Amino acid sequence: MARFLVGVDVGGTFTDFVAWDRDTRELTVWKNLTTPADPTQGILTGLARIGDPACIEHLRLGTTVATNAVLERKGARIAYVATRGFRDIPFLQRGHRKHHYDSGWVRSRPLVLRRHCYEVDERLLPGGEVLQPLDPASVDAVAAAIAAAGDIEAIAVNLLFSYVDPAHERAMRARLDELLPSIPVSVSHDVLPKWKEYERASTTLADAYVKPVLHNYLHAMRERFDAAGIRAPVVMIKSNGGEMSLDAAREQPVQLTLSGPTGGVVATREVALELGLPRAVTLDMGGTSTDCSTVVDGKISFTTDFEIEFGLPIQIPMIDIRTIGAGGGSIAWIDKGGMLRVGPESAGANPGPACYGFGGVRPTVTDANLVLGRINPANFLGGGMALAADRATMALATLADPLGMRVDDLALAILRIVNNNMVGALRTVLLERGLDPREFALFAFGGAGPLHLSELLDESGIRQGVVPLHPGQFSAFGFVLTDARVDLERTIQMTSTRFDATRAGDFLHELIARAERDLAAQGCDGPRNVQRTIDLRYLGQNYELEVPFDFDAFTPDNVARLWHDFHALHEQRFGFRIPQETIEAITLRCTVRCATSRPAFAPLPARSTRLAPRSVRRVVYAAGALDTPVYAREDLRAGDTFAGPALVEEAASVTVLAPHHRLHVTAPGHLLVSLA
Repeated sequence: MARFLVGVDVGGTFTDFVAWDRDTRELTVWKNLTTPADPTQGILTGLARIGDPACIEHLRLGTTVATNAVLERKGARIAYVATRGFRDIPFLQRGHRKHHYDSGWVRSRPLVLRRHCYEVDERLLPGGEVLQPLDPASVDAVAAAIAAAGDIEAIAVNLLFSYVDPAHERAMRARLDELLPSIPVSVSHDVLPKWKEYERASTTLADAYVKPVLHNYLHAMRERFDAAGIRAPVVMIKSNGGEMSLDAAREQPVQLTLSGPTGGVVATREVALELGLPRAVTLDMGGTSTDCSTVVDGKISFTTDFEIEFGLPIQIPMIDIRTIGAGGGSIAWIDKGGMLRVGPESAGANPGPACYGFGGVRPTVTDANLVLGRINPANFLGGGMALAADRATMALATLADPLGMRVDDLALAILRIVNNNMVGALRTVLLERGLDPREFALFAFGGAGPLHLSELLDESGIRQGVVPLHPGQFSAFGFVLTDARVDLERTIQMTSTRFDATRAGDFLHELIARAERDLAAQGCDGPRNVQRTIDLRYLGQNYELEVPFDFDAFTPDNVARLWHDFHALHEQRFGFRIPQETIEAITLRCTVRCATSRPAFAPLPARSTRLAPRSVRRVVYAAGALDTPVYAREDLRAGDTFAGPALVEEAASVTVLAPHHRLHVTAPGHLLVSLA
């Protein structure tokens, strides 16, 4: 009976759905407006299109609930518990400043109030030796103080050097669970067993901050799914592009910090491999934001260097995605100096752009595209939602009149500004990392991405663009392609002169065993793929290089191979090596994957009749207004090629082909855009 694998991406403006029918091998996509006050309602509304809920076999969900709770500071009231003398770590932060010469700059506010920071009597040394045992009386005193506060909803525990020996943290958690059973506890050894006290504190605080929010949300969502007859297993998409069960998500909600945008990167990797494109950069432009990332030689870029705000890091493994406030709902406005600006404020789903007719009156990027003829008001969401062009014109006029501009010129200016903002985002993931844009293909997706692809190619220096199948639901499509994945890491702090091979091997086996248990808890019983890396650096350096290896036992030969590989990688990256220098081993990592079933698609048929546009309409470009042929994407066939100007319309997006660009349809149905 059950046969649908469903991916759901809850965005700021729209909720996207992809359903793959295992029996017919057909893929169905659709979207509806997000309901910000109750995201689950938007999910249930979309899932109702499937008909019989018993047909849903598996449901994969990407959500922005954790992201929004942190960014909007709408998380829980939390307590922070540290080793005596270290309660102020979250407030001291690091010495670097966002603005070096701004004497009025104030550092970002931590997620915890200082009056809710507590200390216990215990102390470990850097090697794990116990200097002072954990004092049970001090733990009881902290529990009593937290209970007396009356408004604490979660607790973050971060004891000194717990990444070496977690015994004190585990004992403390057990006691807090006994004394305060209704308050969830996050301990740093479970969340981030790594050195650097402040980063570990900040990440553990973030986990505790969103834990009650996600626990309530996921519990209520499961109950409402059950009430609607949806009995299928539900998994959440993690920030690393893998999946985790609802129970696991409730235990470590910080793993969902960057949940939604990861699907588009996963899908880009698969399509780039399919098309034989070695390097790809993503542009996921939705209604609220634009997300950029890279895929190089089939490898997704990962990072642990993510900040909620400047100076507030979350160091969990995640796909390296850079986000800016540029989307179809980004609002145009005039600053105090009389200059036109676009974003980062968004009209969102409610009230939305002026053309939606939901009460929005401020001009947005979508309004500009509509006025310029790039969007057909009668074909938005495949005709499921009519747009009001007159409302868009009136909204743009509120800025055009004071600026002394025609409405069309203002709309072009809005697009030029938002395109420039996106070029800046592309540069952060390419040029700032030493990557040549000319070697990359730009994957444009999200509902708004294909509208801007041609102009972004001109302004970014990227020579080729790709509009994949179902661009409006591409992130949700990535969810049905993703494998179950667990990334774990642990600081080991050893040197090449005093490398404890037995201890390092024990740490590695512990990480792999824990990852295997996590995958088993998610119901994954397929073959495993294990990847191992270690962070190494020369003694005294501040930054490490990640060195992969393929063994489980640290034998003398294997360890010697590690040092050799590090020297070679250092020379490749920096142009020199120091063969006699002591090497520091900092962090051990493992990634364990379990492959899941995924869609496979038949190629498009070849053309048997002449391709003809369905209509022609006036579209305004930078060079002026042109009569532009409009093609329906479902009419395209493998091998079709035509030059701009042209529009390719589909239910959830429009591809704008500028006059000097050419479009080619690949065998799978993806669109390649290049200079004519």
